[in-house]
Amino acid sequence: MATFLYKLGRLAFRRRHFVALIWVALLTLAGVGAASAPAAGSTSFSIPGTEAQKAFDLLEQRFPGGSADGATGRIVFKAPDGEKMTDAANKATVAKTVEELGDGAEVVSVTDPYTSNAVSKDGSVAYISVKYDAPGMELKDSTRDALEKAGDEARDTGLTVDIGGDALQAASEPGAAGEVVGLAIAAVALVITLGSLVAAGLPLLTAIIGVGIGVSTITALAKTLDLGDTTSTLALMIGLAVGIDYALFIVSRYRGELAEGRDREEAAGRAVGTAGSAVVFAGLTVVIALAGLAVVNVPMLTKMGLAAAGTVVVAVLIALTMVPALLGYAGRKIRPAGEKRKPRKASQGSQSSQGSQNSQGQGAKPGLGVRWASFVIRRPAAVLLLGVLGLGAIAVPATQLELGLPDDGSQPTSTTQRRAYDLLSEGFGPGFNGPLMVVGDAQGSADPGAAATEVADRIKGLDDVVTVTPAAFNKAGDTFTITVIPDSKPSSTQTEDLVHAIRDAGADVKADTDANVLVTGTTAMNIDFSQKLNDALIPYLGLVVGLAFLLLIVVFRSILVPLKAALGFLLSVLAALGAVVAVFQWGWLGGLIGVEETGPIMSMMPIFMVGVVFGLAMDYEVFLVTRMREAYVHGESPSQAIVTGFRHSSRVVVAAAIIMMAVFGGFISSSESMIKMIGFGLAIAVFFDAFVVRMAIVPAVLALLGKKAWWLPKWLDRALPNVDVEGEGLRKLDAEGDGDGGGDDKRDEDRELVRV
Repeated sequence: MATFLYKLGRLAFRRRHFVALIWVALLTLAGVGAASAPAAGSTSFSIPGTEAQKAFDLLEQRFPGGSADGATGRIVFKAPDGEKMTDAANKATVAKTVEELGDGAEVVSVTDPYTSNAVSKDGSVAYISVKYDAPGMELKDSTRDALEKAGDEARDTGLTVDIGGDALQAASEPGAAGEVVGLAIAAVALVITLGSLVAAGLPLLTAIIGVGIGVSTITALAKTLDLGDTTSTLALMIGLAVGIDYALFIVSRYRGELAEGRDREEAAGRAVGTAGSAVVFAGLTVVIALAGLAVVNVPMLTKMGLAAAGTVVVAVLIALTMVPALLGYAGRKIRPAGEKRKPRKASQGSQSSQGSQNSQGQGAKPGLGVRWASFVIRRPAAVLLLGVLGLGAIAVPATQLELGLPDDGSQPTSTTQRRAYDLLSEGFGPGFNGPLMVVGDAQGSADPGAAATEVADRIKGLDDVVTVTPAAFNKAGDTFTITVIPDSKPSSTQTEDLVHAIRDAGADVKADTDANVLVTGTTAMNIDFSQKLNDALIPYLGLVVGLAFLLLIVVFRSILVPLKAALGFLLSVLAALGAVVAVFQWGWLGGLIGVEETGPIMSMMPIFMVGVVFGLAMDYEVFLVTRMREAYVHGESPSQAIVTGFRHSSRVVVAAAIIMMAVFGGFISSSESMIKMIGFGLAIAVFFDAFVVRMAIVPAVLALLGKKAWWLPKWLDRALPNVDVEGEGLRKLDAEGDGDGGGDDKRDEDRELVRV
């Protein structure tokens, strides 16, 4: 592989105009497609195989035109102190609001609170329920404006008025200001690491181009493939992070090759042949982790994973082709590693020699990475124990993890949705915000009416039930719905127990009447979704870690190194989940990042973090340990190889981690709680994995294992393909005289001037 990538890098360097033209053309094509594509709207949220989804599908089939997936809006009214919503003036205000909303576009029905029993027992609170024929994110802006205008006009009469429901839901914007700050931090880290604005700008440019192609393609296909806005957000988040990092590793290796005295075309080829091999395998681990989300069998997660994986593939291809092409355009503006000033023409040779010495650590004070690696080698047991105990302590809150999906109750108290939620809880009880819908399929029953009555009677006898509405039948009379109001809030364990109790009672009803009873609704859907994700976590973890383990065996030609990498990942992801629980569920330090409301952790967070963090964690493992492996294969002792790996890679890995943390951290400023949680979780996971696991635990374990770390059974060594990540094939090219290891800088400069 190293030889192939070496030739690819040199070809891209020589044919830079052609390579750049191809990528610009792809970006233009994707941009035009995105601009001309129809609006995507919201992705359909379905959970195949669950009871809640079966009931939802049955409703769409048996109640045609009922807009089962249509948005719902609620205007909640509260009378001033000393008044009631049944007073004449207040009733007139509500009646006027009902009339105005009934004339609106996309409206299916509007309920009058005085005829639909939507006034609280004490008369202080009432609500209007509006049903629309389109999902919340597909409603026209004019429809949302009409809903808000109706609420404003009613508020002007002196009533307390707030609006809830998913009708106000709109495509979330992931904190643009935070993204800009994140990119600014990434730019500073690149300048410090690469030593010049030109070298630092190159990874940023290529990452933006890669993300532009990926996100534009997602936008262009969004309507066709039913992709939601969170799909492109994840692709943007992952694409920016890995795009910058992959280009950083190529450029950093290129500067190191220049410091060895090679000409620029040869250095570009060598950089792609060595660091490019690590980029390929690091990218593969990320793609495996993201594409593996399909195992969960939740279409939304599958689409998010595949879209982000496609963006990672684009980032890898850009790193292997466009980066060396842009290195050709940059010419002498990118200096060799260790060269601090622009060399004077009279002393170019001596400067290059000095740069070579610096890059190898000869005649210069050891860097921080070398000093740290030497310290770890002297005290491996203490470093390992401290790292494991520290992450273990941070992971403790993960044992109290409570899963759920965000609703209006998790919104900040400053939002009208949250205030409407609280008003409804005050007037009708906490369970009113999470009604359960019981769907009865009585097609095979001899007496559907009797079956519906038996279902209602059984539910009334269960604990935690406040209200059970009479059964409502469809036109055919073979399917009925019953609404159940729990006594507890939607995210409580009591409500979850009630859902299971109704389903158990439904099994008895089926045995007696042949009517199939199903429970659905947003609350039941959330419960089923959480359970499905929990059930899929272990198989998903086994698949992803297993495939990546096999891949890393091929890369490192070792059993213990990939095993150590996998165990280190589990430690870092558990610590990250512990931090997420402490901040978003317990509220610790939540004010620092704008967490206004604590509550259950998003159901998909554990499996999502396992997928994304595993791929990113293996990035650092591959980049850091391949350099150690390279030194060991070329004759250094295990301890020397650890120090050499840190000398060449630690600074770049630290910069890459800071860049990823900055990019992910930029999404913490999002107003959408899900995006905020994902951004924080990924940023803190990268911190734990890069700075504790890879920079401390990994060298400590390798120092304790010594030569055993690189042990591989002989039969397996013969069976595995030789992918040559260490670049051994390039040394053979040198020996055969095919590689240009020397470097005539003047000739190189003249050739560059002609080409550019």
